[in-house]
Amino acid sequence: MFDSLQDGLKGAFKSLRGKGKLTEGNMRDGLKLVEQSLLEADVSYDVVQDFMGKVTEQALGEKVLLALNPGDQLVGIVNQELINLLGPVGEGLDLSRDVNIIMMCGLQGSGKTTTCGKFAKLLQRNKISPLLVAADLQRPAAIDQLHTLGAQLDAPVYSDKEEKDPVKVCRDAVKLARENKNQVVILDTAGRLAIDKVLMEQLRTIDREVQPHHVFLVVDGMTGQDAVNSAKAFHESLELNGVVMTKLDGDARGGALLSVKHVTGVPIKFIGTGEHLDNLEHFRPEGMASRILGMGDVLALVDEAHKLVDEKEQQRMQEALERGEFTLDDFRNHMQKMAKPGLMQKMMGLMPGMPNMSEINAVMNQGDTSKEIRRMVGMIDSMTPEERRNPKVIDVNRRQRIANGSGVQPKQVGELIKQYDMMKPMLTGMAGGGVKDKMQMMKDLQDQMMDPGKRAPKVKKGTGKRLSAKERAKLKKQREKMLRQKKRSSKAPKSE
Repeated sequence: MFDSLQDGLKGAFKSLRGKGKLTEGNMRDGLKLVEQSLLEADVSYDVVQDFMGKVTEQALGEKVLLALNPGDQLVGIVNQELINLLGPVGEGLDLSRDVNIIMMCGLQGSGKTTTCGKFAKLLQRNKISPLLVAADLQRPAAIDQLHTLGAQLDAPVYSDKEEKDPVKVCRDAVKLARENKNQVVILDTAGRLAIDKVLMEQLRTIDREVQPHHVFLVVDGMTGQDAVNSAKAFHESLELNGVVMTKLDGDARGGALLSVKHVTGVPIKFIGTGEHLDNLEHFRPEGMASRILGMGDVLALVDEAHKLVDEKEQQRMQEALERGEFTLDDFRNHMQKMAKPGLMQKMMGLMPGMPNMSEINAVMNQGDTSKEIRRMVGMIDSMTPEERRNPKVIDVNRRQRIANGSGVQPKQVGELIKQYDMMKPMLTGMAGGGVKDKMQMMKDLQDQMMDPGKRAPKVKKGTGKRLSAKERAKLKKQREKMLRQKKRSSKAPKSE
């Protein structure tokens, strides 16, 4: 998603940075490219006109035209206006009541039932016990689907296949939730292929009789402006608290995401970014604007990393990394978790300065990543506990034994150890230091992923912490001095 919009905006900014002197004329040319990119991304025409009016007013100001880096200034203006367009989202979800009722509504095919499961998973991560309610009595498969999701999540599901009144199903479910002390009730209501009076009347009745505390509309981001139109129609019949936009991992152009808040006045609260149950994110305008401009989203990246391990594992790893300990067992566990389909691509897409997702997928698809990871795991499993703890003991004979045991060449065992040696200082460095250190380490790790031949960053011996700029400059001078001395000695005439 957003690949074409990203490319268009990058082209506009690049055209301005290439100018020797920025004038009002070439700034207008650049702004036209920005406008064209938004229209091609299927953003509503009225939204584009309003957005460009605000950007143009600031971009043609004297402060920008006379700036040292006007191209960068324009990026900043577009970024801020994107944030304003997408937000504000408002306060987080209020779940302060004993039982909090959330009603999910939407058209058939928007991913409503799956989103109920994803929402339950999100709540479970925050130690909240939800009750899923199969209130979609129009589509029998919806009840079975919700039970399947509940079994995967180990979450309770309430349904009554004999009951024909969805309002009674919802009432009975809320009563059960109070008895079982379920803090959240998620109502999966009926949908239709299109908006009609019967659907809206049923939803209004549930809203009036059950009185949900939050009403979320699930819309399919792949449907473009139709998603905006359906959001507008639902909001006119119901008082929506927010929109959940799904299927943002596809090749949708992104126009609906940029238009829905402006057209309907209803904020996007959550976004679905994949098929797995943990692929639901809180929507952050700042992070999304940054992604659109190709600047990544570090907070979302950290959140994805945290999903890989539970709290106890995170605590253990943090303590081990702070001590400078990172064994091949830890390396294997990281690699196995990263082998989850699509996860590596997603995390790379959230890194600052990375190419767009289509380019990342093209690079990743050149080789079988899962096969490579299985081979690495096989090599590590062929090592003794001592070798996994301290790879320095692996000599030529041990390398040959490990290769024989895992069905690879000794050279591949050596390459694995090199990869481990390069990742260890980065990960141990990220465990300590401040935010700037961690951001720099993240960038180094990104560079390492894109260029495996790149050397690992210098770190202070025994601490795992990155050298300061001053210390690195000092080391560089020392190396240059040694090279000059070596060069002079090689040129000096040899004594007979």
